Parts: sequence; structure tokens; C-alpha cells
Amino acid sequence: MFAAASLTESFTRIGADFEAVNPGTKVTFSFAGSSQLATQINQGAPADVFAAASPTTMKTVTDAGNGGGTPVTFVRNQLVIAVPKANPKGVTGLADLTGPDVKVALCAEQVPCGAAARKALDAAGVRLTPVTLEQDVKAALSKVKLGEVDAALVYRTDVKAAASDVDGVEFPESAGAVNDYPIVVLKDAPHKTAADAFVAYVRSGKGQAVLTAAGFQAP
Repeated sequence: MFAAASLTESFTRIGADFEAVNPGTKVTFSFAGSSQLATQINQGAPADVFAAASPTTMKTVTDAGNGGGTPVTFVRNQLVIAVPKANPKGVTGLADLTGPDVKVALCAEQVPCGAAARKALDAAGVRLTPVTLEQDVKAALSKVKLGEVDAALVYRTDVKAAASDVDGVEFPESAGAVNDYPIVVLKDAPHKTAADAFVAYVRSGKGQAVLTAAGFQAP
């Protein structure tokens, strides 16, 4: 199962739950930036399911003929500004990220979280120069956790998963840059029956309960 880095905690839980109700089934995940995973799939990496953090990234896989069906949006996710606990720089919105002494991490623009960040920044009319561009959202968040930057634009779910280390600052422009997450069984899935069952479980009430508890929105 190839899945966007932002799905790490929730899919790990869903995978364990799926194994519990399907004895003998073993679910193995590869979590990374969606664009990186899409490239691997298109280069022939064996996988049963792809869960991406944006339709654009999913389209690169289906356009290459590697989707086994029509991708279905199973959750949505929204950006927040991750800051260290107690928000020492006093960040209240995107404009505060342009301060001369504020170091910001963003995802690279080819990554869904980076594309969403660019859309939100453009909507706010905010121009900033990040000190680092990361290849997935977990890497951007880790810069905040390690104290290497003062803020990062990441998903609400990532901040919730790291609530002991960071705080999240909501900002209105994120409402216009919500990412849909599509999922599909891949054309050459080695275990198609189990893959179909896993996707159905993700979309079931039990799977959706795990995802909403993690901070994802219903599609």
C-alpha cells in the first residue's frame, strides 16, 4: 500500500484494524510524499493501492495507465500553520510568516502540501521565502519539532498527531486550498481481492471514524 505521508498515523491504525478482521492478511505500507510515490508506481514499483494527497498527483498515475479503476475521494485535509509550543513568535496568520526573523518551512510545490500552501499564500497576497522546501509534510513538520524553523505550513492532521510537540494556528485562506485525497486499486495489483477489501474498509464507517478522529474531513 502506497500512501501519502500525512496518512501515516491513521492508515497504520486502519491497517491493524483491517488485519484484525481479516486473519492471515498482512498490510504493509510505504509512506512518502505523494509525488514521490506516484513516480515509483509509474516506474513499475509493485503496489496494490495508492492513496494520494491530491487529485493532481493521482492523475499522473491514472494518465500513465496504472490505475485499476476510477479513484475515489475518501477524505479531505486542510492546512494550518505549525508553530512550536506556546507560539514564541506570536504567529496569528500568514502575514506574520514574512517577518525578517521568522524562519518558515514549506513543502516543495510538486508535493500536494506545497501546492496547497502556494494556493493559500497567493490567495492571501503573501510572499515569503522559506528557508527549506521539503519533499513531504512530515519532513516540514519535523523542522518545527526540532526547533530548526519557527513555522511550517502543514496539514491539520499532522499538527493533531504531533500535539505534544507543536501548536496549530488556523488561517482563513486554508479554506480555499483544501486537498481531496483519492484512493485507487492499481492496475497491476499483486493482491487485487485484498486490495479491494482494504479500500472498502477505508471507506467504511470504521475506517472513516479513524480518519475523522485524526482530523480529516469527510469528502
